Order: sequence, then structure tokens, then C-alpha cells
Amino acid sequence: LLCGTIIRLANPAWLENIRDWCISRQLWWGHRIPAWYCADCGEITVSKEDAHCCAHCGSKNITQDPDTLDTWFSSALWPFSTLGWPEETADLRHYYPTNTLVTGYDIIPFWVMRMMFSGIEQTGEVPFDTVLIHGLVRDSQGRKMSKSLGNGVDPLEVIDKFGADALRFSLATGNSPGNDMRYIEERVESSRNFANKLWNAARFILMNLKSDEVLPLEPDNFALEDKWILSKYNAVVKDVTENLEKYELGMAVQKLYDFIWDVFCDWYIEICKSRLNGDDEKAADTARAVLIYVFTGALALLHPFMPFITEEIWQSLPHKGEALMVTDWPKFDTSLEFAAEEEDFEKIMAVIKAVRNRRAEMNVPPSKKAKVCIATKFKDTFSRGTAYICRLAYASDVEIGDSFDSEGAVRVITDAATVFMPMRELVDFTAELERLKKELKKANDDKEFFEKKLNNQGFVAKAPAAVVEQQRESLKKVLEKIAMLENSIAEIEKSV
Repeated sequence: LLCGTIIRLANPAWLENIRDWCISRQLWWGHRIPAWYCADCGEITVSKEDAHCCAHCGSKNITQDPDTLDTWFSSALWPFSTLGWPEETADLRHYYPTNTLVTGYDIIPFWVMRMMFSGIEQTGEVPFDTVLIHGLVRDSQGRKMSKSLGNGVDPLEVIDKFGADALRFSLATGNSPGNDMRYIEERVESSRNFANKLWNAARFILMNLKSDEVLPLEPDNFALEDKWILSKYNAVVKDVTENLEKYELGMAVQKLYDFIWDVFCDWYIEICKSRLNGDDEKAADTARAVLIYVFTGALALLHPFMPFITEEIWQSLPHKGEALMVTDWPKFDTSLEFAAEEEDFEKIMAVIKAVRNRRAEMNVPPSKKAKVCIATKFKDTFSRGTAYICRLAYASDVEIGDSFDSEGAVRVITDAATVFMPMRELVDFTAELERLKKELKKANDDKEFFEKKLNNQGFVAKAPAAVVEQQRESLKKVLEKIAMLENSIAEIEKSV
């Protein structure tokens, strides 16, 4: 039973070749061994109470063993001794045995095994049925933290600098059961930035609320983006719940991070702004209701990992219940599955991303708008998304059809559409040619510099191999850049 419990989530090799346990320690603290040695008859008296005479001959010439019990001896009693044992208390009946123990692999024989056999011996029951083994937090170089190395990290200092939730979140992110992780301050800083993202999202929602009432969801008034975000949120509820039930903490945290940052904040909040600032109050109220529903639900999912900030934000938003910590866990809701609408909206998103990326590659500023022509067989879908494309893809106008003349146009392709943007509306050809030629001249100068170095046999022979290889790699990148610049110049000259 002992091995079977741990083997579920740990390596059985950790339980092989176990030696007898020497329970005595020469320490100044701890539970003193309750054994007294008689100087007259040589017998040993063991007693729960302090012995005053030998239990065998009655002599008072007895001495207690000077050693203490191993620290793990008392720690092994922890699951039941903390609940009032040996008395049959209400806490002992209610809480013992528990279900899951979370601990590191370095104390499996010291603590886990000893809790198991102590629990079985003293109560007749195993103290827990599942053991989740996690790794150790090491320093940035992968070394175990220790006083001798002086590489320990004071969590209180980290909390003062970044916050307790940022530290908790960074330790859970990218963590897989049983594997060690390195403490890297930049990861804690990134988690702090995520916390700031939550504050900013909450601030935006609060700025756009009209009252403290919890607005009901009204499916008949849902816009396409409402159905999309609700469907995405519903999937996250299901996935995160399943991950936590399987102890996949790192996967659960990553899905929450991606959903809150990329899906909710970067897309849905941006899309909602036009409705919240528009004249249609019904559409604005629907957006408010969806914002609050999805955000408070996401806070509940995130609460085990970032308890302080999620509770603080939840309390400031319209809610039902006394505290986030004791509200019901979000549940998957089949009525919020909108697979078709989700697919349609992501076709529109793909076009917006493609257009924005192409404009960025061409250094076209957001202020310069251009007409967008979309050739697609999903005309109804893109007709519903023209407003999003105009606002988020910086389009002056959107035209949808079966095909368009591609001459003199920039083309971007997604799975569902081919998008054309008239080149002359995007680029000042004269200025762009001048810029590209300047960049080409600099790239050619860099090329000559690297070639001169690599053609110098003295440098190649004497320089470290890594340095020579770095120069070759730099030359390769410059040659690739020159080819791209020459191609861009040729395309523009063809269009002039």
C-alpha cells in the first residue's frame, strides 16, 4: 500500500534498498528519547511519563538517554497529531484521512514513508491516498540553494519587490510534476506584468460600468464577438478544471495566461470599445454583461494561483457572494458553446492579423488607412466583420468578392481568404525607395566588413573557433537581408 500510493506519481526506485532508520540524534532541540538506563541492574525503562525509578529493580539510580528523536519522527505524526490524536476529536474524525499530499522528491523516504507507516500503525488508516511530487526550486545556474553557496533567495525580498501573487504565479508557470525549475527573476517580473494587465483590465471595466448590479447574460442580444469570447471562456473552464484534476498545474496556468492576456485583453476588450462608446445602449449593456461574466469567471479560475489580486479585483466588480475564495468553481456550460460563431470570428481575426503583420513589414503607420479587398467563399462571415477589419486592420473601406485584380496590390493569404491592398494607398514609393536604398548600402558595407575579416587568414587561424563561426553567421544574415532588400526595391520599381 505504501509503495502503491507513491508510485502513482513518483519513481518506485526511490523506495528501493531502504535501510533501517536510526531514530536518535545528538541535537539540543527536539523530543528527548523516553528511555532511562538503570546503573544497578542494567535494564532499560521506557515510559510515557518521566520515570523516577527503574521499572525492573526499583533503583532510583537511573539516567535518561541524552539523545533526541530524529526530527522526522515527530513530523511523521503530523497528519493526525495536529487534529487532537490520541483523543478521538471531531477534527480527527472529519479531516483524517485526507486525500492529497504535495511534497518534493527529496523527502520521500524522510517524510512521506514515515507518515504512511506511522498513520497505519497509530490509526489503522493511511493518512492520504495520493502524493503529488514536485521538483526543487534551484538558482539561476541550476544549483541547489544552500547556505554554504550563499545562493538562496529570500522570498520576503522578492515579495516586497514584485508582490506575493507574482512570485506564486511564476513558480507555477512552466512547472511540470517532479521536475526541478530554476529561479529567474525575469520570470517573476513577467508575472508582475501579468498582474498589472489584470489591474488594467479591471480598471477599464469599472470605467465603463453604469451601476454595481450584476447584469444578466441575454443570448438574444449577443454579437458575434460575444459568442466568440463566451465559447473560448467556456473551453478554458473545461480545460483548466481537467488540468487541475490531473495535477497539471503548469498547463492550467499557461492556458489562463494565454486566455486572459491574448484573447480577453488584447482582442475582446479592444473590440468592445466601439459598442461601449456607441449610441446603442442595449448593445453596450450586453458588452458590459459579457465583460463582467467572463472576467469574474477568469478571476475565479486564477484565484488558486494569485489569491490576493483576484480577490481584491473581484470585490470591486459587481458580484454575488461574500468572497471569491468561497464562491462556486466555474462550470462548463453547454449553452455557451458557439462553435460555428467561434470559427467565423477567428477567420476574421486571421485576416486582421495578416494585414497588420504585412503593414508592419512595410513600415506603414496605423494612421495611413488603405482599402482592403477580400476574395473569399465565406462572404457572409466577412460581411459581418467589416467593422472589425476597418477599425483593427486600419482599413478605409472593405470590399468582399470572389476575386480581384492583383496588379499593383499587396497580397496576404489566410486559410479562408486572400486579401488585396492597393500598393499606392499604402506606400509613398519615392520615400520608400530612398529608405530601402540607404538600408541596402549599409547592408553592403556590413557585408564587405565581414568578408574582409573572413578572407584574412591570420584572423581565421588565430581567432577562437566560436568567434570565427559567429562572423560567418553574421555574414550569412547580412546576405539574406541584402537579398530581401533587393527584392523589395525591384517590386516597388516595377510598380512605379
